[in-house]
Amino acid sequence: MRLTPQQIQIIRALARQVAGERVPCFGSRLDDAARGGDLDLMIESDDPVATPALLAARLSGKVSRTLQGRRVDVLISAPNLRRLPIHDVAFREGALI
Repeated sequence: MRLTPQQIQIIRALARQVAGERVPCFGSRLDDAARGGDLDLMIESDDPVATPALLAARLSGKVSRTLQGRRVDVLISAPNLRRLPIHDVAFREGALI
């Protein structure tokens, strides 16, 4: 995973503040041989999410500011939201941070 232990700790803390406990990382950041790329995170919620866009933007903004402007994409998995093929990728390849 191309994140330092300190970055992982920061992301975990921010995710707990904004979204809860389970926040897997997926995508290119898991590939140690790759370079560049954004940070892909998924928020897993057992409860319905009333404002998914706001929740995603809040976490993305906090993490991006903390990581000096790194682009952060946030995907949300909740019972009231439609499951897309990207969710399958995140569940299959994601690593909890």
